[in-house]
Amino acid sequence: MPGLKRHRERDQEVRRRILTELFGRGGETVWMQPPFFCDYGTNILLGERVFFNFNCVVLDVCVVRVGDFTLFGPAVQIYTATHPLNAELRRRQEYAMPVEIGSDVWIGGGAVLCPGVRIGSKAVIGAGSVVTRDIPDGVLAAGTPCRVIREITD
Repeated sequence: MPGLKRHRERDQEVRRRILTELFGRGGETVWMQPPFFCDYGTNILLGERVFFNFNCVVLDVCVVRVGDFTLFGPAVQIYTATHPLNAELRRRQEYAMPVEIGSDVWIGGGAVLCPGVRIGSKAVIGAGSVVTRDIPDGVLAAGTPCRVIREITD
């Protein structure tokens, strides 16, 4: 997101306009630390007050839905683009699968979310995790591949 980087934090009106134009939804309340990288932006649908820390990447060939009050640590990567496992097909095909992230989710720095995953609301994903399958609501999950460690209780 080079446009944001050129504008200082005090240039809030300009930064807000750029974010509102970039995202399919949610640019009015998102908080972003540049740089930020994405394919299109219009396929990224954000809830209220989503936060992206520095250096996040969203390959939004397909829709990425993010719920309210979700936090992304630095260098989080979200991929919707994927390829066939068959080498012959891979030469000619690419496809995408949507990613859905609930509300009140915290995704630790350096985590990678693979195509087609769903992360439930109030989940926490540990730093450096590689999420290859769905994660239910209200759990701490971490690792490579990411797996549920325990439920989150008050």
